[in-house]
Amino acid sequence: QLQLVESGGGLVQPGGSLRLSCAASGASGFTGDYNAIGWFRQAPGKEREGVSCISLSGDATNYADSVKGRFTISKDNTKNTVYLQMNNLKPEDTAVYYCAAGVIPVISSIYYDVWGQGTQVTVSS
Repeated sequence: QLQLVESGGGLVQPGGSLRLSCAASGASGFTGDYNAIGWFRQAPGKEREGVSCISLSGDATNYADSVKGRFTISKDNTKNTVYLQMNNLKPEDTAVYYCAAGVIPVISSIYYDVWGQGTQVTVSS
């Protein structure tokens, strides 16, 4: 069974950068039944929101308007890992970030059914 593990979260000052990783293990890694990895986040008291996603079979990517130009999603199929490079971080980016495996690369959680445990990102001075 596919498992996802996020890493790379932490505390960073406004304007700083972090790179999150989502490593897949089990099943057939990125060659299994899933064709997309998405990043989602949830801040305290707020709904979970989609951040970005990437196709595992092609180069398609999508970003939420709130992170366009600041976040970059990428993948390394040889390592079964997807990355989320986050630059120019803002306090409103503070949240628990989750990666998830889904069937199509859209930023909607209803299309994803395998989730990691999350990693905390805190942007504060």
